Amino acid sequence: MKSPETKKKAKTDMRKRRNPVAVFDSGVGGLSVLPELIGRMPREDFVFFGDAANAPYGERSAEEVRRLTDDAVSRLIANGAKAVVIACNTATSAAAGYLREKFPAVPIIGMEPALKPAAEAGDHPRVVVMATPLTIREEKLRALSDKLRDKADFVFVPCHGLVEAVERGEVEGDGTLSLVREILVPRLEGADSIVLGCTHYAHVRRVIAEVAGPGIMIFDGAGGTARETERRLSEADLLTDSEEKGGITLLSSSRDPDYSRIMEKLLARQVEK
Repeated sequence: MKSPETKKKAKTDMRKRRNPVAVFDSGVGGLSVLPELIGRMPREDFVFFGDAANAPYGERSAEEVRRLTDDAVSRLIANGAKAVVIACNTATSAAAGYLREKFPAVPIIGMEPALKPAAEAGDHPRVVVMATPLTIREEKLRALSDKLRDKADFVFVPCHGLVEAVERGEVEGDGTLSLVREILVPRLEGADSIVLGCTHYAHVRRVIAEVAGPGIMIFDGAGGTARETERRLSEADLLTDSEEKGGITLLSSSRDPDYSRIMEKLLARQVEK
């Protein structure tokens, strides 16, 4: 027979399993990851928070990004998040390790740039890695590419201005096409694949594919992050026991009254793809 203490612990654990999974990004980029998470775990509740008031993170220092990410993630956990997905490559590089030490009891999952699948998709391919300036400067990306240098050649491309365009909802049209051409065309010669090293770039995937042309594969880390999130929740016995379809709450720090509309539009666009 279970003691009252055991029953109380089981009840508490059951309630925690029904707490939401938080998804954090510097802005709208992580909305490209959210559909992958929902697809794998449709009964989970998700709270998405985009720190649009401080975007873009990729042009800031690592110390600034760590502080901003810490502030946001700490609030999400204080408000009941049972796990946090840092759906931002820049924030993952700058803050994920620190936050895992700060919150050892909370699964914190970051983005892993899809260098490995791109490197293994051909015979020593040339891989163009699109990323923010800070992600390129941080050790995480360099360390990963060093491990794979016998399998592929990597070309790192800082994509100035692309995050800002996505934040404005400009994910197609002549202006976005011109910007992507300016960024990519000088680096495409001999390329076999492109890695989207920022979750914002997945929103302009169609434009990137148009500029790259046929025969160049495009990789991103959203699917791998969703699989890892499900694994970590299962490992911690935190997968929901609800039989109902989960809910989605979209939040941001933006003061722009149109920003909610941009978020909803971009999420719907990702779900439809």
